[in-house]
Parts: sequence; structure tokens; C-alpha cells
Amino acid sequence: MAQVPQRFFDALAVRTWCGLSLRALGHAREEIDAINVYPVADGDTGTNLYLTVESAVAAVEAVFAAHEVDGEPRGGAGGPSLADAVGAMAHGALIGARGNSGTILAQLLRGMAQVLSVRSDTDHTGGHGLQRALRHAAASARQAVAHPVEGTVLTVASAAADAADAAGGDCAEVARAAYEGARAALAATPGQLAALERAGVVDAGGHGLVTVLAALVETFTGRAPGPVAAPHARVERAVEGQCSAEEGYGNGPAFEVIYLLEAEDAAVARLRQRLDALGDSLVVVGGDGLWNVHVHVDDAGAAVEAGVEAGRPYRIRITHFGHGDAHTTKAERPPRERAQRAVVAVVPGEGLAALYTEAGATTLLARPGEPPASGELVQAVRRAHAREVVLLPNDAELRHTAAAAAEQARTEGIRVALIPTRSAVQGIAALAVHESERRFDEDVVAMTSAAGATRHAEVTVAERQSWTTAGICQAGDVLGLIDGDVAVIGADVSQVAATVLDRMLSAGGELVTLVLGDEAPESVADHLEARVREAYLAVDTVVYRGGRQGALLLVGVE
Repeated sequence: MAQVPQRFFDALAVRTWCGLSLRALGHAREEIDAINVYPVADGDTGTNLYLTVESAVAAVEAVFAAHEVDGEPRGGAGGPSLADAVGAMAHGALIGARGNSGTILAQLLRGMAQVLSVRSDTDHTGGHGLQRALRHAAASARQAVAHPVEGTVLTVASAAADAADAAGGDCAEVARAAYEGARAALAATPGQLAALERAGVVDAGGHGLVTVLAALVETFTGRAPGPVAAPHARVERAVEGQCSAEEGYGNGPAFEVIYLLEAEDAAVARLRQRLDALGDSLVVVGGDGLWNVHVHVDDAGAAVEAGVEAGRPYRIRITHFGHGDAHTTKAERPPRERAQRAVVAVVPGEGLAALYTEAGATTLLARPGEPPASGELVQAVRRAHAREVVLLPNDAELRHTAAAAAEQARTEGIRVALIPTRSAVQGIAALAVHESERRFDEDVVAMTSAAGATRHAEVTVAERQSWTTAGICQAGDVLGLIDGDVAVIGADVSQVAATVLDRMLSAGGELVTLVLGDEAPESVADHLEARVREAYLAVDTVVYRGGRQGALLLVGVE
């Protein structure tokens, strides 16, 4: 379907731009990954930018969904305001920012949002407003980097703002000028940064920004501009990891540390100084009490401790440069034969992750309240390194996300079958009958049948008062959910769990699987095992420790 051009920069234009940026980065991701040699030749700049924008898209879509019922404006009212949309875009990018490049892009979007959200007399802006937004974005991104380096995405952003300032007219003309200015600056980056010149490539982060600006042009014109990247004649050298040590790992810090931080401005100012002394590639973006911190260090523990002193760090990600992880150049990864078949599973706790891994699955940990994005699922599929992949999302809410990831993986030549498991216990049942020696279709049918024959339940604690299918619950009540619906409300974990189990076994069963969360009372498993032995002959029980999985208890009945 042809893209309808946007005349002004309004909420709908924000939504369109985010969607087009995600699509464009999806197409360009591998090329951007391949030319990434600075500041660390980790080959993941394109992926990090994609995941950052994917988080922004999700936030913008949530704002639009809140104003709609069945796709129509709620109560006849209009959609979200420009301030709502750009605020969501900036917040989504901030909390989902990955790597050095993603963190800088998040600050660029935040800088634009700070300008575009202050207009109270209208819900859109024209070319002049877009010029001011691009200028503030470039300035704020440069301020967020501890030691700005020319020949990087910062240079490209500044060039885009300069070219936009010189343009006149509407948003389309400003966007086109910004794109052309950024593209010219990108082509010049090898002459500004020795690492790029030696590798014969342009800056990967700058390439990503030009891709995003190309999507902005398409937003206002309905047509994407020409080729984004300047030529990189010797890109094969970068792909093969033949960069010198100073371009990659040889003399740099050992770890990348990223976390979100709730802290006051004064504390963040002190944090910047401390982290700057610990390492390099320091980027701290955000504001209004929420920040995204990125730094490369040798002492990862000290970087996290500095965050603890400044406020409350969470979503902490520590990556070791090398040792076969995602930040290892392709030359340093030992070549391995692609497996014929693999199982990729999303699991809610460390204990279950260990169980699934022991059974041969590639796992993606989904911490409570932090569901994985489709890009992360695609990465897990790639990490499985197989021609055929069976994907177990283990959560009904991940059905659409997993379907999008499967579709993306198929475009890369991987045969993917999605089994719509709604709980980790269904995934356990499916994994138990998995046989890689069978034909792919036969294996998928057997796993799907095993998952479908497993009823699932969970016992959890209500966070707030709410209407449920079993009546009104209060905050702190113990809830028993069967197949996703609240069936029991009580005060005692063991009693609620026993009631749930009785209802599930009333329809028969041969095997009960119990997965205990780390906050569940130790006596619950013993109580339930005894109940099964006494009341249900010929029914076996297995117990696993799930760790920090959100629910107190997961129950499966096969």
C-alpha cells in the first residue's frame, strides 16, 4: 500500500515516521552491523538501533491504542496530541536503548521531543518547528556524550541540523535537506576517523541515522529517497574482522555496561564524573528522573555500584567483549556447523532457563514486567544457529511478537515453526517430546499436541483491586488462574494452590508439573505433592525451581 504523505509534523506523522524507520532499519540492519568498527568492532550497531526504534514504536502504538476502541477514536474524541506522541517516542527509545548507537539515537529523539512538545496552541508544527527540533536534537546528543568524537553519528546529526537550518519551506523540504546533509557528512566520515579510513567504511551509527532521516523524508513525501549509504569499498575487511587492535578489542575495556537509572540530576552529574574515570564510550541520556547509562569499563561491578550510589539502577545488562558473545567480531567467533534443528524458548525465570538449556533449548530470559521485543526473539533464533527452529513463546501475550519474529527469521532463510505455548509448563511438555531426528513437520505436530494437552495455571498475588472472573480481588489477595482466567481468590498460598490443582485434576491427568518461584513458601510443594499422592492415584508429580519468575507457582497438568 502506498504511503500517504504527511503535510505537517503531527501525532500521525510521528507514528508513520517511527514505523517507516523500523522497517528501514530492519532492511539495513545487517549492512550496518557489518561495517561497525568504532568505538568497538562488535558488529551490532544495526541491531541495537533496530531494537531501540522498536521500543519507540511500541510506546507510540500504545498511546494511539489508548485513544481508540476497535480502531476508532474513543468516544468520538480525536487521537493523541503531538506532545503525547513525541513524548511516547522519546520515552520508548530511552527505556529500550541498546548499545552506544542506540543510546545516542534515544537522546536525539528526546531532544526533538523537548522542542515539539512545548507547543500548546496547535497539535502540529511546520518546517520551522522541525528545524528547531533537529537543531536541539543534535546539540543535546553531543552534550550526552562524555567525549564527543568527530566522524561519528554526532557529526552526521550536526550536519543534518545545519542543512535543515539552511532550507526553507515545509516539513518535506526541511526533511529532505536534513537527509542530504547527513548523507554527505556520512560519506566524509572515513576522512575524519582513522579507524574508519583503515577499514574502508563509513560510520555505522551515522549510517543508521541517515536511514532514520530517509524514513522522515518518506513520511512527508510518500517516497523513500535514493540509496542511503555512501560507498564502503573495503567492507569485506570489516566483516572479516581484519581491523587493527585499536579499532576493536586489543586495548579497550573488557565490558559494556548498560542500565536504566532512577536518580536526581545532581546525582547523575556526579555519576558522569565517576564513570568517566572508570572507562570510556560514556553516554548518559534522559532526564526528569529517568536515565539510560552506557559505558565501557574493565570493572563492571564498579560501574553498577556507582549507579547504586546515584539512585536505583535496573534492567542492568553487562556484556563481555569477546568470548563468543554477541560483541565478538566474526573473525573471532570460532566457525561452527549450522545445526539441522533447534528449539528456542522464552522462559520467565533463571531456574527454568537452566532447565530448558539442559534439555537442549536456546533460551531467552523474560524478566517480570519486561517482555522481550521481536528483535530479541529474532536474535535468539539466530543464536540457535540452525536451519530449522521451533519457537516456544510460553506466554499468550507474546503471540503476535513471536509471530513477527518468526516471519523475520523466515526472510533470512530459516525454517521456523511457532507453537503457541501460553505458559512455560506447556513449553516443558512440548520440549519433553521433541526429537530432532524426526521429520520437521512430525516433530512440530508432536510438540504442539503435547503442549495443547497440558492445562496450565499459576498462583500469584494481586497488585491492585480489580474485577476478575471469580469476583472482586483486593491488593494482596492470592489469585489462582487456570488457563489464563482467575478461578480462585483467597488469602493462603497453599490453600489457593490446592484448590486450583483439584479443579484441574477433576478432568483427569497423568502428570503434574510444579514450578516454584523464589517467593513461594517452601511448604507449598510438599503440601501439593502429598495431596496428589493421597487423592489422585497413578498421577505423578515433578517439581522445579523457577527462580524469579513473577508468579509464586506455575502448574501444569498433562
